[in-house]
Amino acid sequence: MGIKDQFQEKSQELKDKAQKAQQGAKDESSERARQLDEKKPGPTQPAPSAHD
Repeated sequence: MGIKDQFQEKSQELKDKAQKAQQGAKDESSERARQLDEKKPGPTQPAPSAHD
């Protein structure tokens, strides 16, 4: 395996890791927002889906 291949493989690995971390952060923030909405008195609106 050449150096170029190693860099491309590592680049793809880091890209995938970053995308997973970003998705996890979105899921966590939407869950926190949902929990805050449940605690508010009065009518609540469902949060828009971040998975469109």
